[in-house]
Amino acid sequence: MSEKQVTLIGVYKANGGVVGELSYFFGHLVGVRSCSLCDVTHSPVMKKAKFKDLEKRLKAELGITFKLVHMNERNAEELKASSGREPCVLLRYDDGGISMLLDYVELKAIDGSVESFEKLLRSRLDFYL
Repeated sequence: MSEKQVTLIGVYKANGGVVGELSYFFGHLVGVRSCSLCDVTHSPVMKKAKFKDLEKRLKAELGITFKLVHMNERNAEELKASSGREPCVLLRYDDGGISMLLDYVELKAIDGSVESFEKLLRSRLDFYL
């Protein structure tokens, strides 16, 4: 892989904060809200251990940091790159450029599997880097 320094930015299809988190939790519980990235990163109450391990491996092996943000926590560049396409994973280069790495269709197909997410992510990183 290239020596480019990159950051992965996972954008949830949910708002952060107490109200946003509760709204998503109860909406998900009754089936009116969903976020396929949430399904990959979290169990119903906390971040999945397998996802935490993936974050550590990406950092140790590739020097890549994985940042997770809610829709209302995006900066202007992240908003421009992802608005209307949530959930998704963005790739930010050290020069500030941002590319869509994984879109909502691909995340939905993963069906919450951290292992499938990692395989797709690594294959896509090989392509982009």
